[in-house]
Amino acid sequence: MKMIIKSFTAFTFISFLTLFTASAHAESEIYTGYFSDLAVSGYDTVAYFEQGKPVKGDSDYSFEYKKATWQFSSQANLALFKANPEKYSPQYGGYCAWAAADGRTASGDPLQWTIINNKLYLNYNAAVKEDWLKDANRFITEADNNWPELLK
Repeated sequence: MKMIIKSFTAFTFISFLTLFTASAHAESEIYTGYFSDLAVSGYDTVAYFEQGKPVKGDSDYSFEYKKATWQFSSQANLALFKANPEKYSPQYGGYCAWAAADGRTASGDPLQWTIINNKLYLNYNAAVKEDWLKDANRFITEADNNWPELLK
């Protein structure tokens, strides 16, 4: 019985060590969350520009780009994205813009968005977005300087 308990304890320790070691690897270029490959949580990034609001995408209109699945609400929006993905992709791969300015990564919430100089930015939550907007231009400069080193 003691041998079984020791084996289980060793297995558990090695499992946790593997989990934490794996999480120390480089970040993906596009934020998708842990259990999904959807960019921007499945929201249509073209809709932010064309409709001025977040619109949930549809799996019928999807496209693989930078190892992530991007969904769109219409064939027209999918076509616009395919023609110019850099124009419609969120800055910093959809990670929180404030966190990128602070030299780290955090998830971007597709409902906490801003377009500045025709570029889409996401933030972690409403409070972070509010702080970020107080000095967005400075934060953008800082995030631009930090990106893409944050992915390493």
